[in-house]
Amino acid sequence: MHWAEEIAQKIIARNPDKEVYVCAAGISPSGSVHIGNFRDVATPLFVVKALQRAGKKAKLLFSWDEYDRCRKIPANVREVVGDAYDKYIGVPYVDIPDPWGTHENYAKHFEAEFLEAMKQFGIELDCRYQADMYRSGAYTDDIIEALKKRNEIFEILDSFKTKDPDKTPEELKEEHDREKEAYYPVSIFCPVCHTDFTTITGLSEDCTEADYTCRCGHSGHFNFLKEHECKLGWKVDWPMRWRYEGVDFEPGGKDHAAPTGSYANAKIISKEIFGYEAPIFQGYEFIGIKGMTGKMSSSSGLNLTPQTLLKLYQPEIILWLYSKTDPTKAFDFCFDDGILRQYFEFDKMLNDCRQGVATEAIRTIMANCLIDGREIKTVPMSLLVQLGSIVDFNVPVLETVFKKINTPYTYADFADRLERAKFWLEECAPDQVNKLRLTRNFEHYNGLDERERQEISLLHDYIARGGYTLDELNTALYDIPKQVYPELADSKELRPIQGTFFKNVYKLLIDKEQGPRLYLFLYAIDSAKYVALLDFSTPQTEEEAKIDAQGDEQTAEESCQADLQTQGEPAGEPDPVSPVKEQITIDDFNTLDLRVCKILKAETLRKSNACLKLTLFDGIGERVIMSSIKSYYEPQALVGRKIIVVANLKPNRICNVNSQGMLLAATNNACGCKVIFVDDSVPEGTCIH
Repeated sequence: MHWAEEIAQKIIARNPDKEVYVCAAGISPSGSVHIGNFRDVATPLFVVKALQRAGKKAKLLFSWDEYDRCRKIPANVREVVGDAYDKYIGVPYVDIPDPWGTHENYAKHFEAEFLEAMKQFGIELDCRYQADMYRSGAYTDDIIEALKKRNEIFEILDSFKTKDPDKTPEELKEEHDREKEAYYPVSIFCPVCHTDFTTITGLSEDCTEADYTCRCGHSGHFNFLKEHECKLGWKVDWPMRWRYEGVDFEPGGKDHAAPTGSYANAKIISKEIFGYEAPIFQGYEFIGIKGMTGKMSSSSGLNLTPQTLLKLYQPEIILWLYSKTDPTKAFDFCFDDGILRQYFEFDKMLNDCRQGVATEAIRTIMANCLIDGREIKTVPMSLLVQLGSIVDFNVPVLETVFKKINTPYTYADFADRLERAKFWLEECAPDQVNKLRLTRNFEHYNGLDERERQEISLLHDYIARGGYTLDELNTALYDIPKQVYPELADSKELRPIQGTFFKNVYKLLIDKEQGPRLYLFLYAIDSAKYVALLDFSTPQTEEEAKIDAQGDEQTAEESCQADLQTQGEPAGEPDPVSPVKEQITIDDFNTLDLRVCKILKAETLRKSNACLKLTLFDGIGERVIMSSIKSYYEPQALVGRKIIVVANLKPNRICNVNSQGMLLAATNNACGCKVIFVDDSVPEGTCIH
């Protein structure tokens, strides 16, 4: 059963006759809404869908907490306004001007940004704007109720506080009594400076009026029945709104889900102060980002909003990642080639559903993420990237190539993915872009023997003549080595010769030893753009030498930078090959529990010069191992990778850490230590046989 359906069943069992179930989410528009916050929306969204599939009415209630106080100015705003907005610390977001001047206020700017993205997901939100709710007086009775019970609220909140062990019981009681006397569950916004840096100094017996002072020097009198420029503290505001809206379910980040987190506090306040049974709660893990490579990096100020991810992912695939992953489990948005595997897995699940061979679990996952009015064409993303790179994303040429390789996709089929493929390739993986050289590669050509040069000459002449079909070109590429090595024409020894020929062509054209399928590459590009790169009948020109020299200088600089970032000992002569050890039986081997684990976290320890502390998910739960690979790998490069671990190795204490297993790696003087990584498609917990 899908995790959302399990939650839906609990909701129904708890209140089976409720007319409309309310699943809630909320975000403070403190800045651009990060994709991590999207889990706060996706989780109740899928529960709403599960309730509706069960024949119940349900809605997704979304609270814009725009009446929250500004705590800090985010980096992208500070880039626009500098320090000018520091004066708004403590002011409700709804009362701060829009830094860009395009919306009514600061809060509306970021709300509009997020809501525009939600349209692409087909998500309908029943929005509550908390500034409007407070200022309309909707919560007046609740605020007064909280003030009347302020002592009880304080005791609940205080019970979760960690006491100072260095203080005596008498000192702790004195501190408790002093704080209790000064505690009020509501903050008043100053009418002069508009901040909440106010202190209530007196409260009327019926809790409807208060005296207060502000750090700006203003003093005033506040009538809670007539004035509404005030707000309950978060741990009181949250349960108050549960009762007001009749909330049945609401998720929250794992910080809220902690034993002493906001939900634990609010749950008790909800029941004991407001007389409302707290909604079912689901804590969720945070989202990871894998492979911030190329032009897109954290240092570039990249803002990982839903809008940003929609440049890479179709909205259905973003929803799919959330749907298929239990809220308590983390997952990664991939900026490296892991995104291609995610597209592949999504396409497979969708095609299985369309062909009627999907499991019930997969059908539920896909039901959560498909959007009305949109039809997904499962054109392989990896193929779009590969072919798009070849033809510079020229649509008519792409259609021609697809037709030639017997996959006659049209622009209507791949339009929704094409720009995303281009964006990923150019912004996230520029190293994978295949660009033709500007000059002939004499450095590589001069290292070829006579027969290898003859192969290049034959290929040049064939391309120059033209008039061939795609299939004929493919045949010619394999036949050229046969012409040069006729004695090997019917021998298995020809295969490595053909492989070397292909590598030589790649090196001469794109300066790489491999690339897209060569016959597609040569056929898709206008031959006039590259045929001269295969012609070595004339000597190198001065202009070519000058361009190559400039390229060498740039390469040397890049190499130097790479050397500075590389860890580990330089490669040396390979170790002598050890003799095969004494034979064992299959039963002996089966005593080893070798399983695939995913690295969730990699950390250095000051106590160890050799080890990294790796936190892994082994398919069942988390485990920690200490591994002496610190000299060979940067911690951040390991996060998200999958490895093989001896899971049933007896735990060992290393640097005061209980190491629960050992990873598999190859160690040799020629290469140092190389961890054995596993393809991302292999699920965690898979046993190695």
